[in-house]
Amino acid sequence: MGSSEGRGVGQASGTGGSRVTGEVKGGRRAQLEHTGLRHGWTTGACATAATTAAYTALLTGEFPDPVTITLPKGQTPSFALATEELAAGSAMAGIVKDAGDDPDVTHGALIRATVRRLPAGSGVVFKAGPGVGTVTRPGLPLPVGEAAVNPVPRRLMSEHVAEVAARHGGGGDVEITVSVDHGEEIARSTWNPRLGILGGLSILGTTGIVVPYSCSAWIDSIRRGVDVARAAGRTHVAGCTGSTSEKTVVAEYGLPEDALLDMGDFAGAVLKYIRRHPVDRLTVCGGFAKLSKLAAGHLDLHSGRSQVDKGFLAELARGGGADESLTARVAAANTGLAALQLCQAAGVPLGDLVARVARDEALAVLRGAPVAVDVICIDRAGTVVGRSTVR
Repeated sequence: MGSSEGRGVGQASGTGGSRVTGEVKGGRRAQLEHTGLRHGWTTGACATAATTAAYTALLTGEFPDPVTITLPKGQTPSFALATEELAAGSAMAGIVKDAGDDPDVTHGALIRATVRRLPAGSGVVFKAGPGVGTVTRPGLPLPVGEAAVNPVPRRLMSEHVAEVAARHGGGGDVEITVSVDHGEEIARSTWNPRLGILGGLSILGTTGIVVPYSCSAWIDSIRRGVDVARAAGRTHVAGCTGSTSEKTVVAEYGLPEDALLDMGDFAGAVLKYIRRHPVDRLTVCGGFAKLSKLAAGHLDLHSGRSQVDKGFLAELARGGGADESLTARVAAANTGLAALQLCQAAGVPLGDLVARVARDEALAVLRGAPVAVDVICIDRAGTVVGRSTVR
């Protein structure tokens, strides 16, 4: 999600807040700098660091402490080890998660990785240890029965295993068991039990960095982002829910960094501020499930404050040609992704329907402001799964 290094946003001046003075830069990193909040590390980054330390010790007999990893965007943070243990054929290292200033329920959790040698050709195998959940229902980015270690952390851990193996002469065939102390108890404060992830937490993260979303600070940073874009003469801006959607709109429209607004879950904040300070065009881009909440009329897309309404999705699907059987299966789907996949298989354009209705909801919030809007829905990999026309 980027760091705040070397970026700053000037203060807005004037009663309308639409002029910016001083040196200004826009985009996600400038927004984080403006909030003054400290970023943290995802569970996936911590698990990767623990895996790297454990596998290094397994091959060399020594744990690197601190241990340095490389995140998807090139940052190279170092992590102190909280615990370590070397045994015959396996090694364990643990990292205490620091979520920065984000009110994350996993802040302070001890994340362990135990690495065990496997026969040549086995590859990298992931297991759920105590406190890490197991997937029990379809509709998630992992098959039923798999440890709830999401795809990007799996890739990151596998890459670091390969790097350590190349450096120290290992084969790279290992079993990684990830565990979280008290994770099953912590998971009761998350949506995991409702999603069918049982036994503990998920190991998450697409960038390795946790961006702190203090509501007031982040909404203020959104406003400053709009101010910066307007001051730079941008006529087309994009409100994005995260780094993957940011990449999508850059690929689609070639927008510069200062035209990108990291709205996170605060779709309403973007729309209301642009209503008062218009630009010619606004693209809203985000995950299908999040934007289905906007389509259903929610302006705060946070999972703790709004939920994906499968009944609403079922009615959209019905209007898009779904028969009664498909409509019922969509209504009973475990997740928004599962509902989307059901419709995709049946040729029902649920992604486009959600994008169109989300666009209309956005226009309703804009209340006639001279802003053209389009919406793009993506999946976790950044593939466009739905889009509206510009209106």
